[in-house]
Amino acid sequence: RGLAIPKGETYAWEKDSTYIRRAPFFDQMSLQPVPVDDIEGARVLAVLGDSVTTDHISPAGAIKKDSPAGKYLQEHGVKPADFNSYGSRRGNHEVMVRGTFANVRLRNKMVPNLEGGFTRHLPDGGEMTIFEASEKYVAEGVPLVIIAGKEYGSGSSRDWAAKGPRLLGVRAVIAESYERIHRSNLVGMGILPLEFAAGDTAESLQLSGEEVLDIVGIRELISGFAPGRSLKVRASAGEKVKEFKALVRIDTPQEALYYANGGILQYVLRQLLATRPKTVMA
Repeated sequence: RGLAIPKGETYAWEKDSTYIRRAPFFDQMSLQPVPVDDIEGARVLAVLGDSVTTDHISPAGAIKKDSPAGKYLQEHGVKPADFNSYGSRRGNHEVMVRGTFANVRLRNKMVPNLEGGFTRHLPDGGEMTIFEASEKYVAEGVPLVIIAGKEYGSGSSRDWAAKGPRLLGVRAVIAESYERIHRSNLVGMGILPLEFAAGDTAESLQLSGEEVLDIVGIRELISGFAPGRSLKVRASAGEKVKEFKALVRIDTPQEALYYANGGILQYVLRQLLATRPKTVMA
C-alpha cells in the first residue's frame, strides 16, 4: 500500500526500466494510412532452410552475455546474472529486437561458416550480427527481405516472431510455405508474406542472398484485392537479372486492410480514433 502510484490517463513510462519500454510501433503514425507501394531496392537479411521455428526467429530462453541483447543490458547496468530470459523481457522492444534471429542454432546460408544470428551486410560483404546489419540497412534506408524454405514460422505461436522482424526493417518474407498462425501474424505486423510458385525454391532460382530485390505490383494488389494473386519479384545481381512469380499470402479482405494500414495495431487505433470526437495525435 505504500507504493507510489502515478496519476493520469496514460501510462507513465519509466525511462530507466529494462523490462518495460514504450515500443515504437505507433511512432510517426498518421491519422490516414500511407498508400502502400512496391518494395524496391531491398536486400536479403537471411536465407534460411526448412522448418525455421518461431524459437529460431524469436528465442524465449537465456540471453547470452556476448549477444546484442546481452550487450544492451550490460550497457544499461544489468549484470549477466540478472539478465533473466528473452521471455521475461518481452515488454522491452530493445531487448526483443536484438534477440530476433539470435537463436544459436539458426543457420543462415549467407554465412555458411557461422551458426547463430549472423549475416553479411551488402554490398560490402562484412560479416556481423543480424541486428548490426539491420541497423546499417535502416540507416541506409534499405528495406529487407527474409528468404526461407518450407514451414516457415512453425512451432508455438509467438507474437515477437513477427514484431521483431518488423522492427529490424523486414518488409517481406519469401518462403516455400508457412505455418498458418505465423503467416497471419506477419500480415498483422505489416510484413508481406510471399510464397514461391509451385516447383520454385531459393535453390532452383539460384538465389544466394546477394541480390537486390524489387517486389512489383503491391499497390494494385491491395487496391483491388482478390485472394490467390501473384506478384513479380525481380532479383538483380550486378548485370544479371532474373524474375519470378510469388504468390501473395494475404488471404482475406480483412488481412488486406490490416496490411494497407501498416499492420493490425495501426488499423485498430485508427478505427478507435474514427469513433471518438476529433482527436489530435501526439
